Amino acid sequence: MNTEQILAEIREANLSYMMLAQSLIRSDREQALYRLGISEETANLIGALSAAQMMKIAGGNTLLCRFRMDDDLVWSLLTSHGKAAANDGVSRLHASILMAGRHQEAA
Repeated sequence: MNTEQILAEIREANLSYMMLAQSLIRSDREQALYRLGISEETANLIGALSAAQMMKIAGGNTLLCRFRMDDDLVWSLLTSHGKAAANDGVSRLHASILMAGRHQEAA
């Protein structure tokens, strides 16, 4: 994959992310804040963007979304590394609880 292809993929991912974010914010604001990990102010801004503004923002060469799981414990829980498949649901629940707690700390 060359540089132009990578930049095109980033722009496409940005537009998809912006459209998803705006749709979530408009349909269920509280869920959007939690699932996207954004503040009220950011939600207000994204929710009010026009299509042209979203296209302009998405057209940059910087990826707008990022991984929220930045520690080994959450990644280990999500991937069920070293655990039986039967514990998969419990591991995912535990990871969700940890991430929800971090969302509350950030808010």
